[in-house]
Amino acid sequence: MKNNNSTTAPTPELSEEEKDRILHSSPRGTWAILAIYGVLFTLGWLYFWFGLFIARGPVN
Repeated sequence: MKNNNSTTAPTPELSEEEKDRILHSSPRGTWAILAIYGVLFTLGWLYFWFGLFIARGPVN
């Protein structure tokens, strides 16, 4: 006896035009994550530079 209760929905086939559009588009999500990482990295660097190193003054 075969169980036909599938837990996954069938995925529709993509047309060739849709496949080409997806493959030739830029990875916007990756660029967004990279931009967020860059901003956070820069803010962290500025905090350490001005908040810790410069605030303590020159080395004696």
